[in-house]
Amino acid sequence: MTIHTSLLTLIGNTPMLQLKAFDTGPCELFVKLEAHNPGGSIKDRVGLAIIEAAEKSGELKPGGTIVEATAGNTGIGLALVAAIKGYKIILVIPDKMSREKILHLEGLGAQIVLTRSDVPEGHPDYYQDLARTIVATTPGSFLANQFSNPVNPMIHRTTTGPEIWDQMEGNLDAVVAGVGSGGTLTGMAEFFREKDPSIKMVAADPEGSIVADAVTKGSFCYEGGSWLVEGVGEDFIPDVFNVDLIHDAVTVSDKEAFQTLQTLVSVEGILGGSSTGTLVAGAVKWCQQQTSHKRVVTFICDTGNKYLSKAFNKAWLYDNNLLEVSGLGDLTDMISRRADRGEMVSIAPTDTLMTAYKRMRASDISQLPVLENNALVGVLDEEDILFSVSQNQQAFTLPAAEFMTSELDIVSAQATEPELAQVLQEGKVAIIYDNDVFMGFITKVDLINHYRTQLD
Repeated sequence: MTIHTSLLTLIGNTPMLQLKAFDTGPCELFVKLEAHNPGGSIKDRVGLAIIEAAEKSGELKPGGTIVEATAGNTGIGLALVAAIKGYKIILVIPDKMSREKILHLEGLGAQIVLTRSDVPEGHPDYYQDLARTIVATTPGSFLANQFSNPVNPMIHRTTTGPEIWDQMEGNLDAVVAGVGSGGTLTGMAEFFREKDPSIKMVAADPEGSIVADAVTKGSFCYEGGSWLVEGVGEDFIPDVFNVDLIHDAVTVSDKEAFQTLQTLVSVEGILGGSSTGTLVAGAVKWCQQQTSHKRVVTFICDTGNKYLSKAFNKAWLYDNNLLEVSGLGDLTDMISRRADRGEMVSIAPTDTLMTAYKRMRASDISQLPVLENNALVGVLDEEDILFSVSQNQQAFTLPAAEFMTSELDIVSAQATEPELAQVLQEGKVAIIYDNDVFMGFITKVDLINHYRTQLD
């Protein structure tokens, strides 16, 4: 076995795995495990290649600053290389990115500039425009510019494509990938066109993105669409994306993508990121459309470790209408964590205020049910804790029963929305019961989210 002297030498040469968890029609589906790269995604290849090319050309000098607009994974690839090589890095990131991604970047020493994800190109807060502004005002800076940098497709033409060809022993019929910058599909298409022009290049695209229309119709019109998956889908065609080399495209909804992730982890044991859900769901769809046997390759393009608070958080999935749930037509449909199903974080009356505080912090909630033998006996919120410990810090060591509210205003699951709104407007959390069964809480945020989902 080889002992490596730099983490950067571990980028690339990722494994190939055949999937068995999905109905792929007459096709066999394989995934290249790009999550095995040191930074957890396929973008490590791009980050290393762009920085080494800039060093060679003199655009990036010792002590310089790397700037990039990124949905996160290219940023992690760049930040990983920058940390090892000793460069400063500033990353402009849309505000829909997962918290785990941002924490990873901050851990690598990157300076993060969060910007709006709901504005088009040309707006000063659009992430690419803002990155260009930062470069213009930062001496010694270099814009990585993955969307226009020819090094992006080059690294996939010279590494990703050849690796797939060798692993599949030249026996493959199609490759499915997403388009963030477009470098992956373009670079591989250039490689496979030389090896075997019959191999189909297929784009997997989120609903709302313009890429699928650009490929299948030859034209597109961005209509303000948005999607929850990160790292794939665009409202413009990047310079490095050669649409003419792509043979087909499939569109994948957010719900399909996130449900695919649940199958991947529960059946295959693969913890994939949100864009992985789009790619695998798109590949499965394309396979099911075929009428003859084909060997198809797609990617586990990044790790799900960066999306635990979203893609693998039932409350977040529920809030964003990404779970298949059958509603009852009453207020229980608004409860994101059901007490009767054991989904709520709770405490016992004998637990201390310190225990309550730690559970609130860990779960990012502001009130807890106090349960005794699965029955609700009280509610403890952050105001109760604040008032108690501000008077006596030793209260942290005392049982919650001494500070909880035990006089509870109960709301029936069959109550009307105006009745619910009235309770919430009085500054209370709505405690929902169905007959004698405690179902859970409804907060102001839950009601707001309910109104928001009516627009979907």
